[in-house]
Amino acid sequence: MKVFLASFEHLEQVSQLFDRYRVFYQQSSDLEAARNFLEERFQKSDSTLLVASYRGKIVGFTQLYPSFSSVSMKPVWILNDLFVEELYRNQGVAKLLMNAAENLARETGVIRITLATQGSNIAAQSLYKSLGYSQQEEFYHYALQV
Repeated sequence: MKVFLASFEHLEQVSQLFDRYRVFYQQSSDLEAARNFLEERFQKSDSTLLVASYRGKIVGFTQLYPSFSSVSMKPVWILNDLFVEELYRNQGVAKLLMNAAENLARETGVIRITLATQGSNIAAQSLYKSLGYSQQEEFYHYALQV
């Protein structure tokens, strides 16, 4: 299993996995839209996409978006997406991706990685806790749909 930064050359494989990720979160399959979305991320370089590959096949990914902490005046990453192909789950792939994200964050001066997951996603919560992530209860998170 190898984990590396994805590039434009991986667009087709990652798009298929990204589409399945969206379906996992009860969205309609739309491979063309998934491809267009990721193509735009690559073109604008506005996210970091790490992929896990097994024998040349991309089997998992995590996508990180840059943000900043005004208080610390340092960069922050928002880990928005983490997905592993069903056949490769429970084999440490998600942990490899998370560790690669942490290592890259340290190498690039990122002060923290933030993430959120559904309350029902017990497997993800267990993974995050095992890697040292803590639930941040001192802040209320709000969202406005526009």
